[in-house]
Amino acid sequence: MVSLSPDPPPLIGQSLAFLELMDEVSRTAPLERPVLVVGERGTGKELIAARLHFLSRRWEAPLVKLNCAALPETLLETELFGHEAGAFTGAAKRRIGKLEHASGGTLFLDEIESMPIALQVKLLRVLQEGMLERLGSNASVRIDVRIVAAEGDRLRGECVPAG
Repeated sequence: MVSLSPDPPPLIGQSLAFLELMDEVSRTAPLERPVLVVGERGTGKELIAARLHFLSRRWEAPLVKLNCAALPETLLETELFGHEAGAFTGAAKRRIGKLEHASGGTLFLDEIESMPIALQVKLLRVLQEGMLERLGSNASVRIDVRIVAAEGDRLRGECVPAG
């Protein structure tokens, strides 16, 4: 038998704080707003992002994940926005970025605090306008993506609708 809707990832807990967080995630999931998940390393921020995705109307579309701290700034930009052939040395063919790949679904940006400010500003513009330009292109591409971002090194986990 094939399930028409995937189950959200399993999260197990009984504490009052955990149950309150799960309630907040359930209330936040249907909102068409960016979300910032804050918590210490290893507290399940990626599981919260997946749960937000699978409880939203976007559950059938892609959930794309990117760790912003794992890439240098120049690679992070092309990973997010993609590029055209010839945009820079070694760009032999067009590459679709994570934002475009996640269109219709959710893009999870882990460790967003490590993203350079200039790139955060460029990402904010994409969120405001729903359009992006691949590196090396002047043509705009319309996208519809929900951003769930996570930042670490805080003492308490939170799920906060942004904006």
